[in-house]
Amino acid sequence: MEEVEWTPRQPRAEDLRVGLISWAGSYLTYEPYKNTVTATAKGLGRRQTWEILVSNQHDTQAVVRLRSLQGLYLLCEADGSLCYGRPRTSHHGCFLIRFHRNGQWTLQCIISGRYLESDGEDVFCTSRVLSAYHMWTPRPALHVHVILFSPLNHCYARADPTMGRVWVDAPIPCLEECGFLLHFQDGCYHLETSAHTFLSHLDRLVSQPSTQTAFHMQVRPGGLVALSDGEGGMLYPQGTRLLLSLGSSPHGGEEWFILQRCPTWVSLTSKARKFLSVVYGKCWVCAASEHVSPMSLFQFECDNETPTLQLRSANGCYLAQRRHRAVMADGHPMECETFFRIHWNCGRILLQSPNGRFLCIAANGLLMSNATIPGPNEEFGIRLANRPFLALRGRYGYVGTSSEHDLLQCNMDQPDCIHLLPCRQGIYHFQAQGGSFWSITSFGTFRPWGKFALNFCIELQGSNLLTVLAPNGFYMRSDRSGTLLADSEDITKECIWEF
Repeated sequence: MEEVEWTPRQPRAEDLRVGLISWAGSYLTYEPYKNTVTATAKGLGRRQTWEILVSNQHDTQAVVRLRSLQGLYLLCEADGSLCYGRPRTSHHGCFLIRFHRNGQWTLQCIISGRYLESDGEDVFCTSRVLSAYHMWTPRPALHVHVILFSPLNHCYARADPTMGRVWVDAPIPCLEECGFLLHFQDGCYHLETSAHTFLSHLDRLVSQPSTQTAFHMQVRPGGLVALSDGEGGMLYPQGTRLLLSLGSSPHGGEEWFILQRCPTWVSLTSKARKFLSVVYGKCWVCAASEHVSPMSLFQFECDNETPTLQLRSANGCYLAQRRHRAVMADGHPMECETFFRIHWNCGRILLQSPNGRFLCIAANGLLMSNATIPGPNEEFGIRLANRPFLALRGRYGYVGTSSEHDLLQCNMDQPDCIHLLPCRQGIYHFQAQGGSFWSITSFGTFRPWGKFALNFCIELQGSNLLTVLAPNGFYMRSDRSGTLLADSEDITKECIWEF
């Protein structure tokens, strides 16, 4: 099998989005009904999320526009007031961002030369004299479950629970150890591993977050981040084994990582409960193994606008329909033969190739595109391979517990981890952080301290999107009130969860 070098995906829109925190701890917010911009919100939501559009960038500064999720821009008017809309000239809405050593940004209007500032509530551009009131702290707005890619070493960070260390040595981010939870607290970040330990200033993994696990973050447009201890130490890979540790002399940009959402890797099983695997040394895909191996993992790349799916093998190539209806792991991302339509059926999937036929396992065990009418032989079991837990984010925030409510909420700034206990294909038990199970009330609300495991059906709706069919037969959704509910018969926008 001809292996190709694993190519990291290009930055997506969500990688370029940030929240901007003022000196008072509040977020830059657009008010859609008032056509104004304020800084009163205490959390990062949709109205506090801005896409950074770069037109020119150097080491310490960049010319940018800030665009809201509604597609409108932050605009500075001649009197120093701010609104949002569409630029009237080529420089209208352009700001010069300066990146300061403490990780903060200043934004200077290109036309007037005045700085963006806040008095704790209102936002305006009136002063040309720089002060602490002009400082803004960027917070990445992407989902907290992330991977860290070193562009200099062409490898991903990987937690090693046995050694209690983090190495930057994974060429492919298919392992659950490559995923980290990025917790934001009091202006600092805590990096939590998939085993729920935290990276510390002492280069070791510890069991609890503390001041020794708090890192300052420098952010650049495009998803580039660097972590420091705030006292001159930078986090970068060191030594022959590329141990991720604090040091004072990174070379050639060693301290910079590309921050991206954790990708979704899955395993697929046939009706005979054999794992689909790429035959090592060839491009054939067969169902012969009873155990999961790296060659039986596939990156799930799905367009949430259309039900088309691409499956990327660990060899760097995509599954593709070839001659004689064979399916091979030798495709490239732009080939139309690599796009399959996905159909869900009670937690299992059917894959339809570009020729209209459905994938199935032939008598010799090879994956083929043969069936015109799907049946049980064309159904494949699917299981998340690199996700021992879920961190769910909906339209109003993350799913988690609150000290003020006994029901699970869906508007939290930070998520609670939902541990997944696989039951059967597509069906999982949801376990809370304390070891108890999710329970559901007669009103379709949830509590996290149930004694008995209930069945939840997960269906993937995009590369990092899913729906959850609750035990009561309704889809789980986010509600504007902040309470997590399972009362939707159909899949609506409020039923779609980032994970």
